[in-house]
Amino acid sequence: MPSEKVLQQKKEIVRQLSENMKSAKTIVFADYRGLTVEQDTELRNKLRKAGVEYKVVKNTLTKLAAKENGLEELEPYFNGPTSMAFSDKDVVAPAKIMVEYAEKYENLELKVGVVEGKVCDLKTLKAIAALPPKEELVAKALGILKSPIAGLVNVLNGNIRGLVIALNAIAEKKKESA
Repeated sequence: MPSEKVLQQKKEIVRQLSENMKSAKTIVFADYRGLTVEQDTELRNKLRKAGVEYKVVKNTLTKLAAKENGLEELEPYFNGPTSMAFSDKDVVAPAKIMVEYAEKYENLELKVGVVEGKVCDLKTLKAIAALPPKEELVAKALGILKSPIAGLVNVLNGNIRGLVIALNAIAEKKKESA
């Protein structure tokens, strides 16, 4: 039987994992077995720069945290070494980086993902990873919104320009006849 101190530590880990799962926009679970220290360090640095947290987690504690968040369907994926990459700010970054590194290093095996509280398969994770960054999507949306307004301004400018030319011609004619 574990001591009370160990039990409290495990409860705290489960509570923290549960909070991370609840607040995360995207979570990617992976089997990192076979990565070299250099490869793992490179992956962790890239994730950190993107604002993504990365943890190696104990399967039994992660199962409990998943259950607390209504994600029981994740349970079959928690076998063997498991790592968890997640972000509470960016939906795309965890998937994009983990998919990139899984393709780069065949020893990094993606297991499953959770996006906005829904469990998703690897195909969905790869589709999310293929999305452009948030800034690019916002710029495209603004460009689409700006386009009709710019067209309207050009049309209105054309009418005003025509009116100014017509009034100028009338003024010239009056000057000549006077």
